[in-house]
Amino acid sequence: MTAPSRLTATGHDTKESSAIDQEPEAPDRPGPDGTEPPPERGAATAPAELRADCIADSAGGLTFDLSVPGDLHLNWSAALVLRLRGGDGADDAVRLPLGPNGAGRLRAVLPSTVALAEGRWNAYADLGDGEDPRRLLPGINDLRSLVDRRPLAGIGRLGVRIPYATKFGNLALRSWLRGPHAEAGDILVTPDGMTVSGRLYGAAPAAGARAEARLRRTAASAAAPAVTVTVPLTVEGAEFSFTLPYAEPAGHWEDGSEPWDLWLRPAEGAGPVRIARLLDDVADKKQVFTYPAMPVPTAAGDLRAGPYYTLDNDLALRIAGPVGD
Repeated sequence: MTAPSRLTATGHDTKESSAIDQEPEAPDRPGPDGTEPPPERGAATAPAELRADCIADSAGGLTFDLSVPGDLHLNWSAALVLRLRGGDGADDAVRLPLGPNGAGRLRAVLPSTVALAEGRWNAYADLGDGEDPRRLLPGINDLRSLVDRRPLAGIGRLGVRIPYATKFGNLALRSWLRGPHAEAGDILVTPDGMTVSGRLYGAAPAAGARAEARLRRTAASAAAPAVTVTVPLTVEGAEFSFTLPYAEPAGHWEDGSEPWDLWLRPAEGAGPVRIARLLDDVADKKQVFTYPAMPVPTAAGDLRAGPYYTLDNDLALRIAGPVGD
């Protein structure tokens, strides 16, 4: 048996990761040729470029500082507008007043107390000039306060907002709103299984605490019985750890690539809590934190098994077909 190895970010995804993960990409309003979003109405008369620097605070708030032309006449109704991608409800748009903040600068503040639904929020500037809001471009992000963020353990609901540049180069926010929340920490990968450590927020582990791996249902298997593999949880205060051997999930493998979502149940009879990694400055971990797939001997041949982060930064296990397929 080889020695366990602690994995770090590699900065890229593997062909195996993209082939196994069946989650759809999040669209960013592509244009007719798929290269750029369509121009906003009135773009010819609006400023050619508006950039926003973002400063995050440890409580989950964000400050936006916009660079604007010096001759801009600010309207009292000017606002930074956040729109939930794909949303059309009354709560899917948030307006933050824009006010002067020095020569050629405007400022808007998103307090931690303002709840944003989970998802991706596009950022716009409405200058109050009658034109359609303009997409903002990313400036300098100061996200140092998000690195190794440690909210109060007893917090009931955890809000996380991370600004990032979309694939078209526009400014957007990735938002999570969870309570309770199980924050994944170190992941130790061995040939036999994976050991996960982390911290629980908004709930206290008690008797019967356990981790659960649930086989994700697909359209083809939606009618099949649910499959859950449980392992005991080791707890010390709000800290937790568990080891999930690959053998049992691999024994349920049927075909292709099968994802297993990882959950934590704080106590017997308590509701399940999704395990995710949210408390840092990385908006999309799937392309950054990658782990090797280990061979698992089964009656169907040597399968491949290993952890990964989904497009929502949730922790999951993937079981893929025999090595060499």
